[in-house]
Amino acid sequence: MRPRLEVADIFRDFGPRYRQLYRLSDQQRRVMHAIEVCRTAALGGHLYVCDECQAKVPIYNSCGNRHCPKCQALDQQKWVEARSGDLLPVEYFHPVFTVPDTLHSLFLANQKLLYDMLFRASKETLLEVAEDPKHLGAKIGCVGVLHTWGSDMAFHPHIHFIVPGGGLSSGRDQWVACKPKFLLHVRVLSKVFRGKFIHFLERAYRTSQLQLYGDLQEYRHPICFESLIDQLYAKQWVVFCKPPFAGPEKVLQYLARYTHRVAISNERLIDIEGDHVVFCFKDYAQGGVWRNRRLSAEEFIRRFLQHVLPRGFVRIRYFGLLGNRARRENLERVRTLLKAQPAGTVTVEVKTRQDLLECLTGADPRRCPKCGRGRLKLCREFPRPQSAITAARAPP
Repeated sequence: MRPRLEVADIFRDFGPRYRQLYRLSDQQRRVMHAIEVCRTAALGGHLYVCDECQAKVPIYNSCGNRHCPKCQALDQQKWVEARSGDLLPVEYFHPVFTVPDTLHSLFLANQKLLYDMLFRASKETLLEVAEDPKHLGAKIGCVGVLHTWGSDMAFHPHIHFIVPGGGLSSGRDQWVACKPKFLLHVRVLSKVFRGKFIHFLERAYRTSQLQLYGDLQEYRHPICFESLIDQLYAKQWVVFCKPPFAGPEKVLQYLARYTHRVAISNERLIDIEGDHVVFCFKDYAQGGVWRNRRLSAEEFIRRFLQHVLPRGFVRIRYFGLLGNRARRENLERVRTLLKAQPAGTVTVEVKTRQDLLECLTGADPRRCPKCGRGRLKLCREFPRPQSAITAARAPP
């Protein structure tokens, strides 16, 4: 069932004025347009006819944009099923790496560079600390997912990792398990992570890779930049590790909540009051209580668009034993050492949106919404209008 209010509705009502008032990147304009036309006649679709009452039901195509709240469920389901073959019969942990809010404006002005930097610093921290004999003394694997938002859509870049509780010894002949319910010291991770990120940041500054404009222009002066570095070293960088999962079978259920999430789902939207949008969010500062937040439509759109990722940016990455190049070989090695059953070939059963809806809700999406008895049969396909194709290809 369609939610009463969608992000697309807000974009259609307030988007034209927002585009006139503010300068948007090409990618932000593309995302707004994709969400506005998703599942409308502008993208074409298929016409179905009920075999009982002969009612005609048009079903329009989805935009498929990864920032669209309506287009994530099928990709999420396929990804989770494809990764289910990678699970090991061990404890799994969930470390999260965040950066101080002092860096937020720098991140917004240098998104691709600093998001890559955040991935590199955090994954190197995990792998190197785990490989240190003082800690775990093993090579581990991990999956990282970038998030850039808090529950109220405020800018908050951080990376969620899923890490098996152990790794291979240096000789690759032993599985080194971590202590029960404990992976690595978060204080150690925090200090190493801070040092690595600041080192990469200083190197980017020395090689003139940072875009410093607007309020960031002061950092063009080396003394001001050194002052920023001193502030960053003085701060305690937050790295925390959530309690381990209750078993490998719970990992995929949890992963599904993070891999293909967008800044806000349509289900959290409550109402449009004049030129303001009301939505609910989880207030973690007050113990995770759900509250309502009222923002102007312009502020709502601004918050949403600041989480649009650079074009082609990979937000789910695999490292260590789970790196793409040798993942299969490493997993087979680990299963041999653990004397675990080899993972079978994963078959993705959900192939269409209709299959997914039936799988998740138990309702048959092919049943006629008019009479409730008949089955919908494909009558014809209507293509995307040529005017919409021309508009999509035109420069912003």
